[in-house]
Amino acid sequence: MNLLRKLLFPFAMLYGTITRMRNFLFDAGVLKSYSFDLPVIAVGNLSVGGTGKTPQIEYLIRLLSDKYKIATLSRGYKRQSTGFVLAQAGTNAKILGDEPFQFFQKFPSIQVAVDADRKNGIEQLRALPKKPEVILLDDAFQHRKVKAGLYILLTSYGDLYSDDFMLPTGNLRESRSGTKRADVIVVTKCPFNLPLDEQNKIKKRLKVTANQELYFTFIAYEEFIYGENRKINLNEIQVAAKVLVAGIAKPEPFFAYLQDTNDVCLSFPDHHNFTEKDILEIKNVAQNNIIITTEKDYVRLNGSLPDEQLFYLPIQSSFVSRSENFDKTILNYVGKSTTNNKLY
Repeated sequence: MNLLRKLLFPFAMLYGTITRMRNFLFDAGVLKSYSFDLPVIAVGNLSVGGTGKTPQIEYLIRLLSDKYKIATLSRGYKRQSTGFVLAQAGTNAKILGDEPFQFFQKFPSIQVAVDADRKNGIEQLRALPKKPEVILLDDAFQHRKVKAGLYILLTSYGDLYSDDFMLPTGNLRESRSGTKRADVIVVTKCPFNLPLDEQNKIKKRLKVTANQELYFTFIAYEEFIYGENRKINLNEIQVAAKVLVAGIAKPEPFFAYLQDTNDVCLSFPDHHNFTEKDILEIKNVAQNNIIITTEKDYVRLNGSLPDEQLFYLPIQSSFVSRSENFDKTILNYVGKSTTNNKLY
């Protein structure tokens, strides 16, 4: 596979040229970007998947939802619906996609919408009787048709964009020059005790500019796993035989955190739609043992596997340091934007 990707280097060069030209046309105003009269925060990355966008969006929801009416707007990857969809009673993961449905279940006070056309999605949200005061765009760093007020760019500690290359040779959706659009850069999935000197080395490698803020986060796991009707402390099942199931881009940390000697790990592609064959395989492997999956996979597996066996392990994005600075940046942007809007 690595050899094949290297052989595709000419196509990577062509793809890079196309994306740079597209960005140039947007920057020059030849292709139009649309701004909106409310705070719009875009969270995204340069690479394909696995940087932790979902826990970052959830962090922003927790930070802002007590003070403002929040809406999330996602593409709804692999959903079985089209156009603009606003989550409501009866909506499921097939209609919304797994990550938006996860937002909908966890945060009932916010509005959750999907639309591949983010401009149309924002316009639809703004037309609602109870319109949002802040919109969080999920995975929209390359969606240049909308000009967000604040851009948060994520890159994984183990796979920095500075060390990557364009698709299909590497995993970058656009060239590294796209980082100039970022207001905030967050290095995700770090060791929780990442030394300051290593943070400074990474800052140099990423070529963070003077007008950009850089932060480092790690994945914090909860002490409990959750099922349909109960929760169990991880200590109670740590050495018990169990099956770990993940359909995410980079499942290794999830498996490493939970796996014990007698455990079986089943890995599926990112955003995998589990088939009857997949369900039967999981049941056969698990027998009567506990099945633990990711929160994102749980919304697709729930109802297909026995309630008494199926559990998920929630995660959160936590800052290695200076979380108060990050919070201040977000709150200042949203506060000034909403105040300015009320003046007109």
